[in-house]
Amino acid sequence: MVHNRKSFSLEEYKISPFMIGTMRLGQWGSKMNASEIEKFIEGCIALDLIDFDHADIYGSYTTESDFGAVLKKRPDLRNQMRITTKCGIRIVSKNRPEHQIKSYDLTKDHIKRSVENSLLALHTDHIDTLLLHRPDFLFDPQEIARAFTALEKEGKVKNFGVSNFSISQCELLQEIFPLCTHQVEISLLHREAFENGILDQCQKWGITPTAWSPLGGGVLLNSSEDRNIAELQKKITLLAEKYHAQPDQVLLAWLRKHPAGIVSVLGTSKLSRIKNAKDSLKINLTHEEWYMLWQAATGTEIA
Repeated sequence: MVHNRKSFSLEEYKISPFMIGTMRLGQWGSKMNASEIEKFIEGCIALDLIDFDHADIYGSYTTESDFGAVLKKRPDLRNQMRITTKCGIRIVSKNRPEHQIKSYDLTKDHIKRSVENSLLALHTDHIDTLLLHRPDFLFDPQEIARAFTALEKEGKVKNFGVSNFSISQCELLQEIFPLCTHQVEISLLHREAFENGILDQCQKWGITPTAWSPLGGGVLLNSSEDRNIAELQKKITLLAEKYHAQPDQVLLAWLRKHPAGIVSVLGTSKLSRIKNAKDSLKINLTHEEWYMLWQAATGTEIA
């Protein structure tokens, strides 16, 4: 059964030039209090970066609640932002005592229950975009489509996407329920999406690709004894000097150069680094500079 829902285009599904990742705001990172989270949200909105990326499991099922406590106090902020959250991973946590092992679950019941939990935690009546966090090897695309359709009709979720899916898994679902975004790891150190067809698929279907860990986990920003990393850093520094920029800005500009419209998910909890990231929009690498970094990252000249 194909669900009667039109496909998206890159023009229709507009998000900020960067997404604000929340994973490190709470227990899995900075352990920010409510006042700090409020100031952080205000700072991001002031920069016109209004897309916040969550997942139910962040902070061992606590980060959505920490963020939501601010929205309960400041409901005006909710109207100024868009919230993405993810579901489908079940981790062992004292906050989910029924979970015996880490597993994936994309059944209709789990998806709907996860959304209800997220709505309560975030103190909101809708999720702007829901992503399936990881592919469940047992997933039934028809069952997922039924869950998405129900959530959309109930007004609880506006848009739907996937995260970390393969080409075939994404296609299996896309053919019966059009998706708007695919979040996957992409950076100079993780280049698979450029070659395995994921970015091609995004362009074909008008799906916006978002990149988690766009800076390669910070590896390229720290000194390294790895010869290949050190050589790549030299090229990054060369371009940073040319554009009067910082190395992280060059890395973000490198991703943005791709015509698929890659949107980086910023994992920092520091507003200064988020402002720095936004300033990278001024950098437009040349074709040759893009390939210079590719060649340095792969260690070989392209064929």
